[in-house]
Amino acid sequence: MDIKAQFEEAIAHSKLLSEKPSNEILLQLYSLYKQSTEGDVQGEAPTNPFDFVNKAKYDAWTTSAGMTAAESMQQYIDLINKLKG
Repeated sequence: MDIKAQFEEAIAHSKLLSEKPSNEILLQLYSLYKQSTEGDVQGEAPTNPFDFVNKAKYDAWTTSAGMTAAESMQQYIDLINKLKG
């Protein structure tokens, strides 16, 4: 199975986890997903100081900057497999 198919399977499994992951893990998954599907973060960080959610997502995505799609897909797959047990 190629990496793209494994990634799609991991996305499906992410919706079936028995327990909701912590916010830290959710941000990590978000970051890896966005890096895999869109590449490096684009645009400005949210400027509203009270927009905590979007600021956290933006900051998380920047941690994956420079990673190739294949690398971020593999890390996403590995993280989902770890969460599945």
